[in-house]
Amino acid sequence: MNEKALRTLEYNKIIQKLSELAGSSRGKELCASLLPHHELSEITRLQKETSDALSRLLRKGSLSFSGIHDIRPSLMRLKVGSSLGAVELLRISSVLDATLRIKAYGGCTGKDEDEIIEDSLTEYFGGLEPLTQLSNEIKRCIISEEEIADDASPALKSIRRSIRITNDKVHSDLSSILNSSKNVLQDNIITMRNGRYCLPVRAEYKNQFQGMIHDQSSTGSTLFIEPMSVVRLNNELRELAIKEKEEIEKILAGLSEMAGEYVDQLYYNYNTITGLDFIFAKATLSKTMKGSEPVFNNKGIINLKKARHPLIDPKQVVPIDIRIGSDFNMLIITGPNTGGKTVTLKTVGLLTLMGQAGLHIPAYDNSELAVFTEVYADIGDEQSIEQSLSTFSSHMTNIVSILQKADEQSLVLLDELGAGTDPTEGAALAMSILSYLHKRNIRTMATTHYSELKIYALSTEGVLNASCEFDVESLRPTYRLLIGIPGKSNAFAISSKLGLPEHIIEEAGKLIGKQERTFEDLISDLEESRITIEKEQDEIRQYKAEIEKLKQSLAKKSENLEASRARIINEAKEQASMIISEAKEYADESIRKFNRWLQQGGNVKDMEEERAKLREKLGDSSDLPIVNAPKSGKKVDLKTLKIGDSVFVTSLGLRGTVSTLPNSKGDLLVQMGALNSQVNVKDLEAIEDEDDTPKRNVSTKAGKIKMSKSATISPEINLIGKTVDEALALLDKYLDDAYLSHIPKVTIIHGRGTGALRNAVHGFLKKSKYVKSYRIGGFNEGNTGATIVEFK
Repeated sequence: MNEKALRTLEYNKIIQKLSELAGSSRGKELCASLLPHHELSEITRLQKETSDALSRLLRKGSLSFSGIHDIRPSLMRLKVGSSLGAVELLRISSVLDATLRIKAYGGCTGKDEDEIIEDSLTEYFGGLEPLTQLSNEIKRCIISEEEIADDASPALKSIRRSIRITNDKVHSDLSSILNSSKNVLQDNIITMRNGRYCLPVRAEYKNQFQGMIHDQSSTGSTLFIEPMSVVRLNNELRELAIKEKEEIEKILAGLSEMAGEYVDQLYYNYNTITGLDFIFAKATLSKTMKGSEPVFNNKGIINLKKARHPLIDPKQVVPIDIRIGSDFNMLIITGPNTGGKTVTLKTVGLLTLMGQAGLHIPAYDNSELAVFTEVYADIGDEQSIEQSLSTFSSHMTNIVSILQKADEQSLVLLDELGAGTDPTEGAALAMSILSYLHKRNIRTMATTHYSELKIYALSTEGVLNASCEFDVESLRPTYRLLIGIPGKSNAFAISSKLGLPEHIIEEAGKLIGKQERTFEDLISDLEESRITIEKEQDEIRQYKAEIEKLKQSLAKKSENLEASRARIINEAKEQASMIISEAKEYADESIRKFNRWLQQGGNVKDMEEERAKLREKLGDSSDLPIVNAPKSGKKVDLKTLKIGDSVFVTSLGLRGTVSTLPNSKGDLLVQMGALNSQVNVKDLEAIEDEDDTPKRNVSTKAGKIKMSKSATISPEINLIGKTVDEALALLDKYLDDAYLSHIPKVTIIHGRGTGALRNAVHGFLKKSKYVKSYRIGGFNEGNTGATIVEFK
C-alpha cells in the first residue's frame, strides 16, 4: 500500500492508538509495523483473530501484557552457550510467569475449572509451555537482581557461613581495640577501606598504633589503619569473597545451561505471548471504538452501514451509509463546504485500510468491504512551497501519478476534482478524468462543486450522484450522505437568509442560464420529495412498531391466560383426585370396620350410623367446579353484581361464585369449587336464575373428612408488604392449615425487592417439620418473586 495514501488518510494515527494499547515492547513493534494485506484469505484470518479476542475480552475480562520484558537478546546469548546474569535470568522467569497466567486465561492449563474455548486463538494458547521447573529453580536461586539465595548451592551456603563467622571475629577484635584505644581514635567506629576493615586513627598517634594505613581523610587529620591483629582475618574475608563470587558465577552458569535446553520453547513462548498482546490490542481498539468485523469480498463491493470516522469525537461524528461497486462503480458527491464530503472520502478510505489490516471498523455488523491492492487518495491541500507549485498543479501532479498506476483492483478517492483553476476548464478536465477512470472500471469516489459533473452522473450508466444534506433553515450541514440525489446549490437561499436584498438575488437568477435554472429547480423538487417520503416512511415505521408492540402484548396476555387456565384446571384435578382418594380410604376403612363388627357380632345400629357417615363423605367428592358448564352468553352487569352471584369464567370453562366485588381494574375473586382465583370481570358471564334447579345438599358440619378445610385454604399466600415478623407469623399459621388440609404444594409470594423477605422465608422453611422441599418459582410461577413448597 502506497505511503502517500496511508499518510493522507491518517492511517498512522490509528496505528498510534493501537500501539498504545499493547503492553509489551514487541507487541508495540507489531502494532507499529501493521500494514494492510491484499489476500482475502489472510485478511479473513486476521479479522477472525480480532473477533475471537474481542469475544474472549467480553466473556472473561481484559488480559494484561504489561511487564513482559524483551528477552530476545538473552535468548540469543543462550543460543551460543553464553551465561546470563541474575537480571536476565529473572526476566526469563518473569516471562514464564506471564506465560502461565496467559495460558490459564486461554483455558489451556488442563485444570477442570478452566473454561475451554475453541476458536482461532486456541492453538496459540495451547502451544504455550510455562516451564515451571525452570522458573521455580531461577526464583529459588535468585532472590532479587542484586542477591543470590544462600540455599542456591551447598557450597555457597558454607562460604557465606564462614564469611559471617569471620566477620564476627573481626568485629569482636576491632571492638576490643576501640574500647582500649579511645584516646588515639578520631571516632569510635569501624569503617571499611579498600575492602578491609579499618579504624579512624588521629594522625599524630599513627606511630603508637600498629597496623597498615589504607587511606586518610581529606584534611589529613585522620588515618584509616588496619590493625595488625585483624590482617589475617581480613585476608580470609577477601579469599572468601572471591570464592563467593566464583560460586555465584557457577550457579548462574548452571541456570543458564538449564535455560539453554529450552531456548526454542522460550522463543516460542515469547513470540506467542507478544503476538497475543498484538491481537488483544486490536480487540481492545475494536471495543473502544465499538467496532465490528466487516465482510470482505473480491468483487469490488463496498456497503458500509452507519460508518463512523474513527478519529472524530464519537459524540460529534455523524454515521453514514455508503455503497459502491454493486450497480455502479463511481460516486460523485456534491454539497456545501464543511458539509462532510471530505470526511466521507476519508471514512471510506481509512476503513478500507483498517479492515485489510485485520482491524475492526466502526460500523454496523455485516458492513461490506472490498479487497483492493492499492488505495489512491488526492485529498486536501498538497501545495509544495519548495517546488513552487500552485494548489492546482500540486493536485494535478498527484492525479497524473494515480492515473498511471490505478487499475481495476484499486480504489481512487478524489477531493474537489478540477478545483483551483478556471471553472469551465476545471469542470471539463474533471469530467474527462472521471470518464477515463470509469471506462477502466476503477472504483472511484469524487467530490465536486461543478454542476456539469452532476449532469454527467445523471447521464452516465454506472455513475451515481450523492450529496451531503444541508439545512437551509439553520444554515448548517447535517453531515448526512444521500446517495442517488445530487446536491443543490444553496447560494441563493443562504444569501437570502443572511439578508441579501431580494432584488439582487433576482438579478443574479436572471444571469444564470435557463437550462441551469431548470436543473437546479429539478434538484430542489427532488429534495422536497425526498424529505416528504422520509417523513412518511418514519410514520410508517412508527405505526409498524406500535402494531408489533400491540401484537406482542396480546400474545403475552393470551399466553398468560392459557397458562392460568391450565394451572387452575390442573389444581382442580389434583384436589378432586385427593378428595376421591381420601374418600376411598375412608370407605376402605369403614368396610374393614363392618367386617370386624360382623365377626365380633356388632349391632346393626352402629353399622347404620357408620354407613350414613360414609355416604356423607362420598358426597363431598362431588364438591368440585363444573368444567364446560352451559354458558348464557350474557355479560355480567357491574351495577347488579354482588357477592354470592353464580358466574361462568369463559377463559377457564369453569363455574363459580363471586367472593369479592371488582376493584378499579375490574379484577375480583371467584370461588370455583375448592379454588378461589382472581379473574377479570370481562372474563365472566352471568348464569341464569337456578331457583328451580335442585340444590346440592352440602353439609356445613365441621370434621366431615380430613379435606373439609381445604375448600377454604388457598394454594398460595401473598406476603408482599409485610414486615419479616408479620410475614413469618402468617406463614406459620398458613403452613399448619395447608398441611392439615393435605394440599400437596403451595406457593409463597414474597416479591423480589432486596431479598430480605425471601431469605427469611427460606430460613423458616428449612426448619419447618412439614416441608419436604422448596424452590424458587419458574416461568409463569412468579420467578424469583415466589417460592414453591412441597409438603411431606
